[in-house]
Amino acid sequence: MSTQQPLLARRAGFARDLSSIALRALRLTRRDAEAVIPGLVVPLFFLMINIGSLQSFVEGNLPAGFDFKAFQLPVSIIFAVTGISRAGSLVIDVQDGYLDRLLLTPVSRSTLLLGLMMADLAVIALMCVPVVILGAVLGVWFETGVLGMLVFLAIGISWGLAFTGFPYAIALKTGNPIAVNNAFLLFFPFAFLTTAYVPQEQMTGWLATMADWNPVTYLLAGMRALLMTGWDGAAILQAFLASAVMAAISFTLAFTALRGRVRHK
Repeated sequence: MSTQQPLLARRAGFARDLSSIALRALRLTRRDAEAVIPGLVVPLFFLMINIGSLQSFVEGNLPAGFDFKAFQLPVSIIFAVTGISRAGSLVIDVQDGYLDRLLLTPVSRSTLLLGLMMADLAVIALMCVPVVILGAVLGVWFETGVLGMLVFLAIGISWGLAFTGFPYAIALKTGNPIAVNNAFLLFFPFAFLTTAYVPQEQMTGWLATMADWNPVTYLLAGMRALLMTGWDGAAILQAFLASAVMAAISFTLAFTALRGRVRHK
């Protein structure tokens, strides 16, 4: 009597798994556009409001030639890209059992997050474009030209991607949509304990000290250099390093949470 070998699912390969997860995430993003649009409208709105209400005051108290519009544009980019992720969709996958079913397949476990992050990368890059266009309409241009604009966008995109690890970690750890929605609150200290509205030399006391330890301070400095002064290699390098440090922390939390969920299945 012949014995039959059990049929085992064949691995599709890392690249195929990655593209499948990313494409599904992009399709869901397109259907869930109402979750993304407010993340773009709010930064554009505050850019207009901040310029309209603060430009005369700030420029009147700083040396002649200071361009508050260019100073504010990086802030709007950072607000536009921070918190963009498919963590909300991941929570739904956790709750309805789709993630558990995926874990029964031979899909590469790391692609469950990397695929989502690839989709995030595309959305984050897209979110930057309207902000830069609005800046151009307002008369903001780059001292470093078109190449500087591309580096400027790369800094913003790198930060947006670096931050995605936090909502994914919360989604995988808690499976709670409310907790994921509140993940953006983690950004508030980064957003306001920094040089969002005035140069650091104008800040005093504990706020100036906190700005020294805030990675967003270095992001804004690098981006503003590209806009306002020229190719400042040290500032640009520090901006990318700030994103790299944030990515190391957030990705570690996210992939640790993923391993924890996989281990319990």
